[in-house]
Amino acid sequence: MRGPQVHPAAGLPPRVTIYEVGARDGLQNEKSVVPAQVKAQLIRRLAAAGLPAIETTSFVNPAWVPQLADAAEVLELLGPEGVGRDRPVLVPNIRGLDRALAAGCQAIAIFGSATETFAQRNLGRSIAESVEMFAPVVARARDAGLWVRAYVSMCFGDPWEGDVPVSQVVDASRRLMDLGCDQLSLGDTIGVATTGQVHALLDGLDTAGIGRELIAVHFHDTYGQALANTMAALRDGITVVDSSAGGLGGCPYAASATGNLATEDLVWALHGAGVETGVDLSALVETSAWLAAQLGRPSASRVVTALTGA
Repeated sequence: MRGPQVHPAAGLPPRVTIYEVGARDGLQNEKSVVPAQVKAQLIRRLAAAGLPAIETTSFVNPAWVPQLADAAEVLELLGPEGVGRDRPVLVPNIRGLDRALAAGCQAIAIFGSATETFAQRNLGRSIAESVEMFAPVVARARDAGLWVRAYVSMCFGDPWEGDVPVSQVVDASRRLMDLGCDQLSLGDTIGVATTGQVHALLDGLDTAGIGRELIAVHFHDTYGQALANTMAALRDGITVVDSSAGGLGGCPYAASATGNLATEDLVWALHGAGVETGVDLSALVETSAWLAAQLGRPSASRVVTALTGA
């Protein structure tokens, strides 16, 4: 299988950690329920392709996200390989944490918002109330020795509120990190960010004491800017990037949102720029082609399409 020509690019980190979200964020919006066995096989294949961090599922209320009602079953199928510190699960509240602890999980993620409207639509409460809800979750998780990630959604734009000021995102991020989270993932939930906004937000967070070593970026490709924004973030010192195999994903609460940055497209760009990822691109492409067949539609990844002729 063809790979990119390698021409090292100045200003990029020597190595980038890819945080794979396809098994959770990527599949959660699928209308047809994907069997637990297929999800477990997907996670095993992604791990075999060298993805260092894979978010496996979410212990969310099944009424909210029916696709993830099988979270415990998926983890049971995976066994010990599905619950390490490099296999986080999303938990919405203390009940979700209880289920994650019962399953033996060693890493969790919480999901906050930079805007009040999305906080209400996603969690049914204000930003302040959300932070109050997350506080005992993070405290108990840390007491149990778990690694904790905080997502902040709507960092660059909101379908109901419009443009989101940098100061507002910084404030929401600071509140979550003050709970004791290990990492902050900045979400461009509806895919409207541009490179200048990325620089401005990272500078604002740095000024507020949230350094780039604590930050991951999570871009959607609604306007075709996900890869450009990611490369801009990397040149600004970020070394952790969220992406989804085959470009799967979206947001059930934001109608205009399309898929995540495709992991294959990211790997092609990084490898071509001489950046190490530890990912076997051929194995990853084969996995996404297999998953596309399971879902009954072509992969959204341009690299998968180019390399498989699908």
